[in-house]
Amino acid sequence: MERAIASSFDRKRPQYISLLNNAKIAEKFKSSSNLIMTIKAFVTGGTGFIGANLVRLLLKEGYQVRALVRPQSNLDNLKKLDIEIVKGNLNALDLADKIKGCQVLFHVAAHYSLYQRDKEQLYESNVLGTRSLLKAAQIANIERIIYTSSVAAIGVGKGGEIVNESHQSPVNELVGAYKKSKYWAEQEAHKAIINGQDIVIVNPSTPIGPLDIKPTPTGEIILRFLRRKMPAYVNTGLNIIDVRDVAQGHLLALEKGKTGERYILGNENITLKSLLDELSLLTGLKAPQQTLPLWLPLTVAWIEEYLLFPLGKKPSIPIDGVKMSKQPMYYDPSKAIKELGLPSSPIKIALQDAIDWFLNNGYVN
Repeated sequence: MERAIASSFDRKRPQYISLLNNAKIAEKFKSSSNLIMTIKAFVTGGTGFIGANLVRLLLKEGYQVRALVRPQSNLDNLKKLDIEIVKGNLNALDLADKIKGCQVLFHVAAHYSLYQRDKEQLYESNVLGTRSLLKAAQIANIERIIYTSSVAAIGVGKGGEIVNESHQSPVNELVGAYKKSKYWAEQEAHKAIINGQDIVIVNPSTPIGPLDIKPTPTGEIILRFLRRKMPAYVNTGLNIIDVRDVAQGHLLALEKGKTGERYILGNENITLKSLLDELSLLTGLKAPQQTLPLWLPLTVAWIEEYLLFPLGKKPSIPIDGVKMSKQPMYYDPSKAIKELGLPSSPIKIALQDAIDWFLNNGYVN
């Protein structure tokens, strides 16, 4: 089935490459002609971490950008950018009308939560929202879609084994409602591919860098370190990548990716202890030396979610987040490096830029 899909895209590829090349040529003659064709990209999730970095890259490369934002979204990451903003949500009935006029689509938006109480919202936003958006894109005649999944949808290897795109943990073994929602959302993309839509799937690992506005769980680790609120750590590991490389991976997937394929956008597999030691070297702050037995944060998380949250206290540690740390989350990004040309920028630079961004934007008190 995947070969048939790829073959179908290969027949259309010369036309698509022509569109890309025309847009780049057009940039040179923008001032002298009103007939120049520029690629217009529709982006969901542009206010978020990956999306905001992607929007900036698209603008830099000469794309026009139309960004879908929710009415209540924080627009700080899009301020002063020359883009078109349309308000709405992924399940809106008029979504196709908002997309019309664009040639390509980047579906970056997702609801992220590791709290068990958010199960229904995760399904509605990530699974039903993806289904709705892909249908709207089909009606709007979008030529190519880059769907941002996650390594969360792939799962993890046993005992810290490094896995690639061919790995798939059984869905019942994926920890938490978030990971399951990303798995089922990815299945929506595969259904749309079978029905003839041109979709490439990218699976970012753990991005770090500037514009982490929310912030992400890894951004929270950096912030806790900077605020001196991390006396100990859990013995686990993860794959990290500069968020700007993730943005570049999206654009490379648009230009070079094969329809129906998934590409892990990752870089370095590193233990949490090594990450904290690197932060210590960059900041001069002392890294924690003590490990936490898993039962301790798990107990705290259970008390916060099930006993204190109903009383109005916001939980600081999600149960599912602690469960995820039982196994290192290591991934092999070589397919994206070889087939797409995914860059592997030094993690030290991304960490330093994340630190500077948090400091300069008032996140560290």
